[in-house]
Amino acid sequence: MRRGVTYVRKEIVSKGVGFGSALAIAISFTTHKSILWAIIHGFFSWFYVIYYALTR
Repeated sequence: MRRGVTYVRKEIVSKGVGFGSALAIAISFTTHKSILWAIIHGFFSWFYVIYYALTR
C-alpha cells in the first residue's frame, strides 16, 4: 500500500429499493391494483417503466 493515498468508495444505493423499482411498483399498483403484479414489475424495474412509457 502506498503512503498518503486514500481510497473512497461511493455507493448510490446500498440497501433497500432503488428509484427505478419504486417507480415501477407505483405505476404497476396504480394501473393494475395488484400487489403481485407490483412485485413482479418492481423486479424488472426500469424495463417495465420504459415499456409503460412506450405503450401509453
